[in-house]
Amino acid sequence: MFTAPGRRGRERQPVHAVTRLMQLQSAAQAIPFHTNGMRVGLLGGSFNPPHAAHRAISLFAIKRLKLDRVWWLLTPGNPLKDNGRLHGLAERVDAALDVADDPRIDVSCLEAVIGTRYTVDTIIHLRRRVSGVHFVWIMGADNLAQFHRWQNWRRIAAEVPIAVIDRPPQSFRALAAPAAQALARYRLPENQAARLADQHAPAWAFLTGLKLDMSSTGLRNPDGSWKAKK
Repeated sequence: MFTAPGRRGRERQPVHAVTRLMQLQSAAQAIPFHTNGMRVGLLGGSFNPPHAAHRAISLFAIKRLKLDRVWWLLTPGNPLKDNGRLHGLAERVDAALDVADDPRIDVSCLEAVIGTRYTVDTIIHLRRRVSGVHFVWIMGADNLAQFHRWQNWRRIAAEVPIAVIDRPPQSFRALAAPAAQALARYRLPENQAARLADQHAPAWAFLTGLKLDMSSTGLRNPDGSWKAKK
């Protein structure tokens, strides 16, 4: 018997083993459920471990960007990070399903299925295979600060609109970074963020108002193991 986290202090409710098996099978599929015209946010990362901030960012983006769903794209390994202590993909998927706890959030092993290593290749694949969906790439301000180091980052910006979620104290560093400066003229005012998914790339918005001090790094022990939940 698996258990999923309850909401707002409620007791954790049991999830039948068959239901969890179906969730795991869905995560293993190349592309989650979608229909033409759907507005989908893409949140990529190692999710090592997944945590409440991932969920909060997703729900925040759904509300502010008027999205239908958010897909968590769990990478087999981040090219910009040391993956020696990265937990197995199956373990991270299982934990992500528990944390997501919302029918509008899909957990996906897309990159492992299609064999992509870089975000740009994943996005190009999705744009070709799912051309009727309006995608938005979601990233934290800490990622914007080093976005210029990503493989072919200009192509990413040219393929999909980008929503940057403010993560103090990274705000000023992120907005002064090379990528933000290069894309400055394509930035939408925050009060127009609900239009972002319908914009032709390049287009991006910087969203403020979500205050979370949590990261996967802070939830790992020095040996790479995940800290026990309190």
